[in-house]
Amino acid sequence: MKMKELLLFFSCVVCVFADGLHEDTGITGCSDSYEETMIGLDGEEIAYADFNKQKLVYPQPPFIDPVIFEEGTYDTAVADQQICKHNLQNSRKGLKDFPLERDAPSGVMIYTRDEVEFGENNTLICHVTGFYPAPVNVSWTKNGQKVTEESTINVPYLNKDGTFKQTSRLDFTPQLGDIYTCTVQHLSLTEPLTKIYEVDSSAHSDPGVGPSVFCGVGLTLGLLGVAVGTFFLIKGNECS
Repeated sequence: MKMKELLLFFSCVVCVFADGLHEDTGITGCSDSYEETMIGLDGEEIAYADFNKQKLVYPQPPFIDPVIFEEGTYDTAVADQQICKHNLQNSRKGLKDFPLERDAPSGVMIYTRDEVEFGENNTLICHVTGFYPAPVNVSWTKNGQKVTEESTINVPYLNKDGTFKQTSRLDFTPQLGDIYTCTVQHLSLTEPLTKIYEVDSSAHSDPGVGPSVFCGVGLTLGLLGVAVGTFFLIKGNECS
């Protein structure tokens, strides 16, 4: 495991199911200013330790059967942090001249959770991937005004190549002309990366327009077919 910016991460596959279709993952990371313990399933967060609130948090969607871990899991996470920081100090001594490496985000995307309807509550998602070390800092603006305090961000999740991905969400109500930005900062970047989302007329469609157009085209073609058939029928009778 690489050490960059005095940050140490440990990742392991906790369990692989017999059918090979599911995989549990555990991640523990630490630095002088950052702590993370996260449990995942098939590339998604199941739970993470919130060391400020001193509890285990379950960022699971409401439509699934919740996965709850046994009591004491948070206490184990706290103990793992002590081990991580101890190993970090040893790594500092053993790798004193280890060159610092930094991977810039390979991708930043901004998109909506649901199809956009003006005046209907929705969520903007800013997804960042391919960076190392973790975490990234994500900030939001609406029409040039900061709205970062209204957003949330998950803990970093490890990609298979050893880099990380992280997702920030901002609840919003689409209004024509509003412009939102998602700005990403990372140790590897000389300047922040910014993605823009603009609410315009193309983001909203009347669900009745498409079917009406297709029905109109179908009706026109049908009438044209009848007319052509009638024409050839008449011509055929004249020839006979």
